[in-house]
Amino acid sequence: MKNSVSRPVVLLAEELSPATVVALGPDVEVRHCDGTDRTALLAALAEADAVLVRSATRMDREAIAAAPRLRVIARAGVGLDNVDVPAATEAGVLVVNAPTSNIVSAAELAIGLLLSVARHIPQADASLKGGSWQRSRFTGVELSGKVLGVVGLGRIGALVARRMAAFDMEVIAYDPYVTPARAADLGVRKVSLDELLAESDFITVHLPKTAETVGLIGFEALRKVKPGVRIVNAARGGIVDENELYAALKTGRVAAAGLDVFEVEPCTDSPLFGLDSVVATPHLGAGTAEAQEKAGVSVADSVRRALAGEHVPDAVNVQGGAVEEDLRPWLPLTERLGRVFAAAAGDTPAQLTLEVAGQPAGHSTAPLELAALKGVLEIVTGSAVSYVNAPLRARERGLDLRLVTSPASPDHHGTVTLEGIFADGRVVSFTATLSGLRRQEKLVAALGHTLDLPLTGDLAFLRYPDCPGAVGSLGERFAEAGVNIAAMQVARHETGGSALAALALDSSVQPDTLADAALLIDATHSWAVRAESGVQAAA
Repeated sequence: MKNSVSRPVVLLAEELSPATVVALGPDVEVRHCDGTDRTALLAALAEADAVLVRSATRMDREAIAAAPRLRVIARAGVGLDNVDVPAATEAGVLVVNAPTSNIVSAAELAIGLLLSVARHIPQADASLKGGSWQRSRFTGVELSGKVLGVVGLGRIGALVARRMAAFDMEVIAYDPYVTPARAADLGVRKVSLDELLAESDFITVHLPKTAETVGLIGFEALRKVKPGVRIVNAARGGIVDENELYAALKTGRVAAAGLDVFEVEPCTDSPLFGLDSVVATPHLGAGTAEAQEKAGVSVADSVRRALAGEHVPDAVNVQGGAVEEDLRPWLPLTERLGRVFAAAAGDTPAQLTLEVAGQPAGHSTAPLELAALKGVLEIVTGSAVSYVNAPLRARERGLDLRLVTSPASPDHHGTVTLEGIFADGRVVSFTATLSGLRRQEKLVAALGHTLDLPLTGDLAFLRYPDCPGAVGSLGERFAEAGVNIAAMQVARHETGGSALAALALDSSVQPDTLADAALLIDATHSWAVRAESGVQAAA
């Protein structure tokens, strides 16, 4: 018999390591397609919940629109040039990559290029295999005692700097975002770009490609370099201007160049390839078995978390950053609280406040803000909202969330409260906590009343004038409909005043059943909500 619950579909659009498939786990259906075949890709995306790519597959706006079920795009590598991140964000799709997976491989390749341009290793190899023994033709230079200029002292640049210090090189670096103290910790002297160009015998580039870095090593920079410098670019194509580099190599101002990246890729025809002083490789920076396995396993873990509904803090289009372990259980609690709040309110508040008190207030609360917005907006908009597009959807509706934190929570070790003020003057407020050693999710205050109700599963609420027999009438009507009441709280401020009945149910309640129950007790307001997913009924 076929299982009625289908597993999420994870599409592998490019070849990834076997360890990637293993890391995805048994709870997903893995499918394969050729991401470079546009027609095949768009067809396969129609049923995909997640897609894993490397650098050849274009996940642009068209591809994202072709995937109505898509929840996460995973790039098994560092760069995201082939992923339209803004389009993914609008669609509420997580974008994850593996920013540290290839740093060792990329650093080692840059070092390999440095050695190659210093000693003409590839050229000598080709010459010898071609039948020539020309030792004097390939006389090189030593690295020891030379000055290495590192342009960009991030993760990869720092690895290169450390390793080249072992070659007895003097390492200097240009990076406007790195402090002199950080550079000194790496044994590197921080300098301006002009100083680096003038002093370096070797220059290696390790910058991201941005509007500011494109063409950074171009005409003006190459006029300032030390004559005979050797330049390596294993970062991104276009940072070193290829036309200007060619001219500088032809005049001899630049003695040699090692290139792993190019302005347009794939690149199989360039004037640079005709120069004996150029060592070129086809973007091999991440081309090691170790890097590919690390990248695949890393993004597979993120995909698994995303499909399980967990917060993925290292997604490139999610605000808030990493979630501390002690804060993690408060995320689903706050999301559920947002749904209960919005179901009761029935509209977007003019002002929404999230108050975090006690234990969770001691952590970075930005993820809780996302959780609150996600829960509220799923009810208000009636559509899927994610941690990715919650801020965007909030801006579209003019919803501004104000955060208030307090180190103390008088009655609990910690609480989260959502309070909304509406245009008609209404104030709607709900509070939740994690209770006991098992950290059970509890609703502890609602609309000004104190409660102690599980914040899970199906819930129903009715506001009505306090009167004898109301509780019995509710029980009878729900029993007639086959809905079992698992827990019930009745709260009031005074005898005969307004009362609130809050019920935890074993199954969802239908709108007609809730409406009948409300009529029986003259309820002024009633609603039902499933804490994990959204509104089930209202009356």
